[in-house]
Amino acid sequence: MSKWEKVIPKPRSKFFRVKCPDCGNEQTVFSNATTTVHCNVCGAILAEPSGGKVKVKGEITTILD
Repeated sequence: MSKWEKVIPKPRSKFFRVKCPDCGNEQTVFSNATTTVHCNVCGAILAEPSGGKVKVKGEITTILD
């Protein structure tokens, strides 16, 4: 671990690509979202806030850094 990695920590939050369980649409969701995330196509709930990290209702296809 270099000196700069100790001074400047990496963020713990990430972005996810979540597949909608109803229509199959993929959408980007923030891991620390504070509001309920709905599908843009059918309106189904993809993620709900739980105080810190979100509870994902769909399938996580990709984790983006």
